[in-house]
Amino acid sequence: MSISETASRQDQGLANEIRNRRTFAIISHPDAGKTTLTENLLLKGGAIRMAGQVKARGDNRRARSDWMKIEQDRGISVTSAVMTFEYKGIVCNLLDTPGHEDFSEDTYRTLTAADSAIMVIDAAKGIEAQTLKLFEVCRLRDVPIITFINKIDREGVSPFELMDEIASKLALDTAPMVWPAGMGGLLRGIFDPENDRFIPYEKPGTEKGGPDSEPESLTGDRIAEYLGADELKHFREEMELAREGNPTFDIEQYRAGHMTPVYFGSALRKLGVRELLDAVVAYAPPPRAQPTASRVVEPAEPKVTGFVFKVQANMDANHRDRIAFMRICSGKFKRGMRLKISGSGKTIGVNNAILFFAQDRELLDDACAGDIIGIPNHGTIRVGDTLSEGEDLIFTGIPNFAPEILRRVRLDDPMKAKHMRRALESLAEEGVTQVFKPEIGANWIVGVVGQLQLEVLASRIAAEYDIKVQFEPAPFETARWVQATDAAELKRFVEAHRGNMATDRDGAPVFMAKSNWEIGYTLEKWPKVTFSATRERTAAA
Repeated sequence: MSISETASRQDQGLANEIRNRRTFAIISHPDAGKTTLTENLLLKGGAIRMAGQVKARGDNRRARSDWMKIEQDRGISVTSAVMTFEYKGIVCNLLDTPGHEDFSEDTYRTLTAADSAIMVIDAAKGIEAQTLKLFEVCRLRDVPIITFINKIDREGVSPFELMDEIASKLALDTAPMVWPAGMGGLLRGIFDPENDRFIPYEKPGTEKGGPDSEPESLTGDRIAEYLGADELKHFREEMELAREGNPTFDIEQYRAGHMTPVYFGSALRKLGVRELLDAVVAYAPPPRAQPTASRVVEPAEPKVTGFVFKVQANMDANHRDRIAFMRICSGKFKRGMRLKISGSGKTIGVNNAILFFAQDRELLDDACAGDIIGIPNHGTIRVGDTLSEGEDLIFTGIPNFAPEILRRVRLDDPMKAKHMRRALESLAEEGVTQVFKPEIGANWIVGVVGQLQLEVLASRIAAEYDIKVQFEPAPFETARWVQATDAAELKRFVEAHRGNMATDRDGAPVFMAKSNWEIGYTLEKWPKVTFSATRERTAAA
């Protein structure tokens, strides 16, 4: 076989592997059931043996994807977990995003690594504020969405009202793919018209295969065994109305972000989870092209490229480890490969890359475009870094946002000042907080989007670094990054406002303001200086 034929076969093999990848995120409002759905998708994919799998006998059941102590205590997700599993020959990379609005920045960055998303909606509450915010992020990035209307075994809004709300609030065409036979106390199951299947609802304690079993899938005509004559007539009228009143599912419209296929179910009762995962495998797009500052990178390109969208420190408290989560954008990664880091220009050998399942991890030998891999490191890789086989590329669209809350850090033990600095910088690398060093004064200032981030910050500094800190009100209300095309003008501005100036983790200048009025006033006085509420997470020039 000639060299060209060998190369052609390798290219074809890579293209096939890429086609068999699905990298998707789950977005929702808190309490919509996202973590339960994640558990059951993993259960369906064979990644775990039981939902809420326990670490030790006698432990309370905890979601395996929520590993941080504050997450376990409060039952909320505050970090984005990455989990890989295989289903029907397709490799699925599932990104479980924080639902809480105080962690929207982490969610935004995670969505940069996803090719599609599942939007979870509570049947009783409809579209809530955080769901709407996350949807807008998906729309900005043209991320196609599959909708899962959860908790249909509880009393809620009618299916028609829920779909009308999606159509009106999100400006999306809705295509119902399964239809519920009843809702709440009258729920009998769900019907899949495309495959002519009926999946009966089993009330708690009546499961034929035990509490962890999956509802069986029956031929469509067996629905009559579960519904009375009047119920069956009403169900058929409803489903006919739903199909006539909504457009037929069109995969191109879905992938373009104009249509959402809608699935109904109950994640807790495992109802509709199989149908949802089948939809991800069948309809969600394989890895897509990714934009850089200089060109668009196609997944099937032979050279490896990728970007870091998350850094997580101390996932294993015994090892003080630090893992960079990298989305591979092109090529086939192999263990031992040497990759160049855009931020520092250094080249590193990646000998111990890993695949994730929550805290479980395994060494990988290879991975391809679409996969999420973890690279252990000691602070050399940061969020926003591009890694490549030599080409100078910077993937775009991974921003920092101007913080909404600024607090001055006060240390209980001044002897631990160096340790605190290391802790703050480490957590800033992860995106848990932003850290600003004022030009005048010794106290560091942290910036966060929401109050809960401060609680997480204090909790992690105490648990992982054994340092007690307190957060006091800062004399500033907001912050903006400053730039100017004329370096001399920027220098004059910084010198004239030293009491307001700070630098971020990259050394970029930041103007700290006491109010939005002060920002407007300063802008008028310095028209050649640009203020920005966002900044790409790349090394400062």
